[in-house]
Amino acid sequence: MSTSRTIALSLTTSSISRRRMLGLTLGAAAVATLPGAVRRAGAQEERPETIRVDYAYYNPSSLVLRRHGWLEEDLAADGVAVEWILSAGSNKANEFLRSDAVDFGSTAGSAALLAKANGSDIQTVYIYSQPEWTALVVARDSDITAVEQLKGKKVAATKGTDPYFFLLQSLHEFGLTESDIEVVNIQHADGKTALERGDVDAWAGLDPHMAQTELEQGSKLIYRNIDFNTYGFLNARTGFLEQYPAYVERVLTQYERARAWILENQEEAAKILSEEASLSIEVAEKELYERTNLEIDVVPGEVHRAVLEGVIPIFDAEAQLQPGADANEALEQLFAPQFATAVTGQ
Repeated sequence: MSTSRTIALSLTTSSISRRRMLGLTLGAAAVATLPGAVRRAGAQEERPETIRVDYAYYNPSSLVLRRHGWLEEDLAADGVAVEWILSAGSNKANEFLRSDAVDFGSTAGSAALLAKANGSDIQTVYIYSQPEWTALVVARDSDITAVEQLKGKKVAATKGTDPYFFLLQSLHEFGLTESDIEVVNIQHADGKTALERGDVDAWAGLDPHMAQTELEQGSKLIYRNIDFNTYGFLNARTGFLEQYPAYVERVLTQYERARAWILENQEEAAKILSEEASLSIEVAEKELYERTNLEIDVVPGEVHRAVLEGVIPIFDAEAQLQPGADANEALEQLFAPQFATAVTGQ
């Protein structure tokens, strides 16, 4: 595997300095837009009684935002409540969005596109991270060292999530397909447990569980590829976007505040992740420092489109689309960048 297709981010002194400088800039911008600079709901505009937002261990900004209560503070004057719902994976976030259980849900880009193509009425309003949150993992004593050796093996993965699509893309990269392995479809945390117990031969992992089994059990990453990780997408129900556009901007303003705070307060952010996900601080730091990039363009755009275009052939090859679904058409309709653009001024 070439260096350009592999990533292992580390916090050097210069990168810390650069992140802190960016954090100060973003923090100042976030404060400048709070609470009056962003377009607010007018006196006659309809207001939701409650805004339902998911939080996820793979979305550090959501954990920080929930911990600090900034969204609640901003909406209190309008009498709008905030309800937080835990998403255990992209598949769960998509289920919540589809069933009208949340208004905003955190997924990987590939999961958002597949859900949209298969009929979920959502749009992506914000990019919350560029992660390397998935890889192919084997147990410490496994003799499997390459993707080709997975043929005929049991591999745990959560269908409908980035790790699952990472697995499919990895198989195709090395001349295999899903039919060459036995996919054990279980939730991410259960996949980690199954790997450690020896119930499966490999696991398409997801942080923070992946970092945890690496550090605490000696599990090994046999294949990494940043190009197969499809960004962190914050999606919203289209109905909510149409009915409450000013409140979409209010939510994203606080998301930007959380992102800026993490860049400036990385040790505290790692502590929050550690406490929320019941992880050691070492595991939290590995996820946040080494495999999560928050210095990104948060407006959904061409770079994110290009990543998803590479996943569409996998949808077709592995029969992921429902009859009549068109992933290319869904991609054309997926992004709603105007909200993040209004918040960031880009």
